[in-house]
Amino acid sequence: MSSQTIKEVDAVVLGAGFAGLYMLHQLRSKGFSTIVYEAGDGVGGVWYWNRYPGARCDIESIYYNYTFSKELYEEWTWTSRFPEQAEILRYLNYVADRFQLRSDIQFNTRVTAAHFDEKQHKWMIHLNDGQYILTRYFITGIGCLSAANVPNIQGLQQFNGKWYHTGHWPHEKVDFTGKRVGIIGTGSSGIQAIPVIAKEAEQLTVFQRTPQYTIPARNHAYEEDFIKETKKNFEAIKCSMRNSVSGTPFAQNQQSAMEEPDDKRQAVFEKAWAQGGFAFSATYHDLLTNEQSNEKAAEFIRSKIRQIVKDPVVAEKLCPKYMYGTKRQVLDSDYFETYNRENVLLVDVKESPIQKIIGEGIQTADNHFDLEIIIFATGYDGMTGPLFKIDIRGRNGVSLKEKWKDGAAVQTYLGLTTAGFPNLFMITGPESPSVLVNMPIAIEQHVEWIADCMHYLREHDIDLVEPTIEAEEAWSTHCRDVANATLYVKGDSWYTGANIEGKPRSFLIYLGGFDYYTKHCNEVAQNNYVGFKLMKLKSIS
Repeated sequence: MSSQTIKEVDAVVLGAGFAGLYMLHQLRSKGFSTIVYEAGDGVGGVWYWNRYPGARCDIESIYYNYTFSKELYEEWTWTSRFPEQAEILRYLNYVADRFQLRSDIQFNTRVTAAHFDEKQHKWMIHLNDGQYILTRYFITGIGCLSAANVPNIQGLQQFNGKWYHTGHWPHEKVDFTGKRVGIIGTGSSGIQAIPVIAKEAEQLTVFQRTPQYTIPARNHAYEEDFIKETKKNFEAIKCSMRNSVSGTPFAQNQQSAMEEPDDKRQAVFEKAWAQGGFAFSATYHDLLTNEQSNEKAAEFIRSKIRQIVKDPVVAEKLCPKYMYGTKRQVLDSDYFETYNRENVLLVDVKESPIQKIIGEGIQTADNHFDLEIIIFATGYDGMTGPLFKIDIRGRNGVSLKEKWKDGAAVQTYLGLTTAGFPNLFMITGPESPSVLVNMPIAIEQHVEWIADCMHYLREHDIDLVEPTIEAEEAWSTHCRDVANATLYVKGDSWYTGANIEGKPRSFLIYLGGFDYYTKHCNEVAQNNYVGFKLMKLKSIS
């Protein structure tokens, strides 16, 4: 490998979604030479890949966007309460053009490996085309949910029809008209896709392993006056989001659900159900810390399912028995109503497991289903999955997978860095608030903190930064302690890795609140990056 042929930049960023685009914009503004590598042929990140029918964000659109630019906020107008995938993709393309970002993004390129070179004190980045690039800073912006999980079901290669995964959907429309379709999985993507596909398909068979608590989205088009008022209040909305627990400006009721009489609690739940969106999760502060309060919310939702679904046997199969909220909270549009359609069949694969896929469809333990299309709505290898798909190696050639013991011993400092991997930054990495807060707001906070840190290092002639083992252990312990005080850790979900066979169980999301997390990160920076080792090359060479 000739050093003359290797391009060198200050920073390499992975992914051209919300994180990568803003990271590029920030680093450019601070004078760092930067290149972004993106596997797709366009910007958008998960919104580039997730084109399945019904794909829509579950954060309200006026909050699911950047806030770093007042002009950008005023220029862009969302059409409805919960934006669909195509509209979010248009928004991110608009941002890329508005800030002229494309010239520093290399599309159709995967980073296959990133190795820290201890002689040069830089990262050697390996690309899928055989090229190499040398960089001082290596920054991942690949998200927590970008590694699609296709279950290992015997016989998939023998299937005569077509199959798709919701996380890697074709760009062209898939026509379900007159088709016999099977969909495996009833997580968020399945719940969004099922009502849409049911309207087209001749027959839709839903293979459900675990039923879901899902709340109506109540999506609607925005009125012009509402948009005007929102744009006028940009500064207040931005301040409210950035200083909130969840990155959204919704205040949580500080009462316990058990402090209310039954009729009053029922009225509160009914109002939130009618309002739609995540208002339901904010009805009482202890829904995810008190099992009795949790059961009140769970039983309310089960009662709604029984009211909506006409067939009592089907309704009961759709009623979850685990604790509410310990799987990802899902929003829907006519999901339960869809099971009242004559062309929709629900199959409980806990009662009758899928045995294999054959040429004509799916064989379960006690039935055979003829299918022309199979859809895997089986989610992702979350949190660590996207990072483990890349061969990331730090000091002494130790890989991230080895250090974290395949996910069994993940340790980070602030969810941003990890010891033994100098100048590696992870945007919304494990042990940050990430997927349990409003992601664009969390991304902005991470990106700005990273960019400010890099500026500080340059101004103080510091070449390498990495956390101390002590700081990392303390942060990881704090994350576990906070999580263990909640009901989240008692659920089986992709939050804990339970959706991936053989994956070690862990809960890698910081639950202490986005506001507290931001405050703590700021204090670390204000105290000259306490908890980090700041190294100059001349002192270590």
